[in-house]
Amino acid sequence: MKIYSVLDPEFKPYGKVLTGYETGELTEALEKSTPLSDSVDYVMSEAALEYTPVFGALQNNAYGGMPIQIGYCNGHNTKLNCLEYHRDSELNIGSTDFILLLAKADDIENGKLDTSKVMAFRAAKGQVVQVYETTLHYAPCSAAKGSGFKVAIVLPKGTNGAVPHLAPVNDEDKWMTACNKWLLAHAESSEAAGGAYVGLTGENIDIADLI
Repeated sequence: MKIYSVLDPEFKPYGKVLTGYETGELTEALEKSTPLSDSVDYVMSEAALEYTPVFGALQNNAYGGMPIQIGYCNGHNTKLNCLEYHRDSELNIGSTDFILLLAKADDIENGKLDTSKVMAFRAAKGQVVQVYETTLHYAPCSAAKGSGFKVAIVLPKGTNGAVPHLAPVNDEDKWMTACNKWLLAHAESSEAAGGAYVGLTGENIDIADLI
């Protein structure tokens, strides 16, 4: 597997880097106010990040005035484990470099996605990386051996909250694990062990030897 940059043309089908945003105070707050564990921690909304000046620009410009939340995903990780998607784009802004493992929603066939379709992209500290609605993604990966990552996650408000009460009308409804979150798990993942839908086939990718 080759690790591309989010500035390479190979990234264009998956997302783009948004310019014009001043992310310095956000990445400083991310670095100072959020923890870094040996595993992976996700918090959907963090006041220390939402009280930074860039919040208004991200809400009004990047999301066209839709209510947003800024949380974080921090930790140490080199494995794929799962892929998820939302009904909207997601923004990722790191106080460190990080790597995203991504695939395309249109590669899901009969409820399954072969992990040979997954590609890896490296993002630099401070870049505003937009991941399209049609892009499958999950927790970031470390960009250097032994290092962790801290990534601010921007999404429409309420995303990743409690799963709505619903009567499934199709198989996709059964993949929902939170509000505005549909998940395909690999059989080797802890998410699958916890009952998540197993929708990833092939190798559970690990980039440990590539960084």
